[in-house]
Amino acid sequence: MNTQTHKQTDNKMKRKDLVGIGIGPFNLSIAALCHDIPELDVAFFDQKKDFCWHPGMMLPNTYLQTSFLKDLVTAVNPQSPFSFLSYLVSKKRFYAFLNNERPAISRHEYNDYLQWVSRQIEYLHFNQGIESVDFKDDHFEVALADSGEVVAANNLCLGTGKRPHIPQAVNHLHDQYSCFHAINMANLPRDFSGKRVTVIGGGQSGAEIFLHLLQGQDGMPAEINWISRRSNFLPMDETCFTNEWFSPNYIDSFFPLPSTTKHDIVGEQKLASDGISGTTLQAIYETLYEKQVAGENQHYRLCPNRDLIAAQKDKGYRLEAHNKFDGSHEEFRSDVIILATGFENVIPSYLESMKDRLQITQDQQFILNRDYSIEWDGPSQNKIYAVNAGRYSHGISEPQMSLMCWRSATIVNDLLGRDIFDLNDNCSFVEWGDSRPVSALEKRLTA
Repeated sequence: MNTQTHKQTDNKMKRKDLVGIGIGPFNLSIAALCHDIPELDVAFFDQKKDFCWHPGMMLPNTYLQTSFLKDLVTAVNPQSPFSFLSYLVSKKRFYAFLNNERPAISRHEYNDYLQWVSRQIEYLHFNQGIESVDFKDDHFEVALADSGEVVAANNLCLGTGKRPHIPQAVNHLHDQYSCFHAINMANLPRDFSGKRVTVIGGGQSGAEIFLHLLQGQDGMPAEINWISRRSNFLPMDETCFTNEWFSPNYIDSFFPLPSTTKHDIVGEQKLASDGISGTTLQAIYETLYEKQVAGENQHYRLCPNRDLIAAQKDKGYRLEAHNKFDGSHEEFRSDVIILATGFENVIPSYLESMKDRLQITQDQQFILNRDYSIEWDGPSQNKIYAVNAGRYSHGISEPQMSLMCWRSATIVNDLLGRDIFDLNDNCSFVEWGDSRPVSALEKRLTA
């Protein structure tokens, strides 16, 4: 769907209440919540030809680490026609889904759900990239890349995501086919038969790729190395009290903390958002065990606690690593390197003309207000919201799906200037800060 926009003529162009840049799950959630609010005039743009969520990571038997109830809309608007349950009913799979009793849904099914929603929202404009964004007088001007048209908006929401992180040790070797980031793997022609393959990264993606290789789904490699900086291949902490970190009440307590305190806390919480699913770890261990029972030659190495320090071309690739466990120096030979090394912040190029007006940290993090808007030197009534940009301001739930629609509703409420969505949630069993009322004596002592 590529609905035509209006050209700018004599400052009479129709002004949008919100323009969203990028259409991933997070901005799609905002778009879905806006659907039944006729007073909001919104538009969302993406350079992709249609919706597809991380197509390069759509390997077989890969699953979300989040409940299907934490979809685009349900937590704030369970009556919405865009819920995952509505999707199941529409696809005639409701009972089969229940009977299947899966603990998590597959990436393929979740992507199909997101595509199903995207096809029903008329103000999503695909195949339309953004050339630049500027602020003139009392509004933003969003220049579309191909048509040269300009869309005016009172507010923006940035949802173009992060870029793949390429470790410095292999940055000079990075190419499309033999030393590539995991986000592109499913898009590439793959035949690993007889090759030496190294997977770098000890999170969920690295685990899924290692299992994929171990099972020979793209031909059986001659050797498989799995290298991680972490002390072991560690599970995601999905226990009930850990999940309290993924609640609105926690964000309310976390946001006012000093910046250094928040960075320390997020560092301690890594395995709550970036560990490996227990089912994936079990599947890997069972596969290794069955290979041993069958008497197969051990053609794999699982190597945690290693820092990659250097890499060079040498009859394939030669990787050098420091073993933090015993202090030794190790070498790995490989024909293919797959980088499951996560993502990093980058300021989008379309913001170049406005970059100096935005509050940005040295590590390229936007400084966000409580309502997810970026601090900037422009009028307070014109806001630039950013999604998946507040890990160190709002907490570890920010890049996850867990509070996606709650954040979306926060933004929509702020746009409207009233609470169309009830976001009060008082069901938390953990007291993060001191919530006790201050006594008269304490008031006198601190006066």
